[in-house]
Amino acid sequence: MHFLIDNALSPRLADLLLQSGYAATHVREIGLQRASDAVIVEYATNENMIIISADTDFGAILARYRTSKPSFILFRTSHKSPKYQFDLLRRNLEKFESDLEAGCVLVFDDRRARVRMLPILGES
Repeated sequence: MHFLIDNALSPRLADLLLQSGYAATHVREIGLQRASDAVIVEYATNENMIIISADTDFGAILARYRTSKPSFILFRTSHKSPKYQFDLLRRNLEKFESDLEAGCVLVFDDRRARVRMLPILGES
């Protein structure tokens, strides 16, 4: 798994992931800090990366395009520290690894984690 950390989160999260042996890149490292969310989704899709953000717009984009990739991890917690986010990821990645590899939206809030498999198909 290779994580793409969005600008809504600290580059420190990417550093913590890298220090623990995970592949992680912050959008600033690749010049996408000012890119639109749609461009970030396209980049993550092409590079087989999992987006991590606190920005709900990525979920809306995935639903609109009805795509099965990239997976998206959303932090909706009141805790904003990169260390907290890293610890939450590390505790849960093994549990959700197959879902993330298949294509999903994984949402962490203050009480629980929820998974929605991709593509998100709305009512027609």
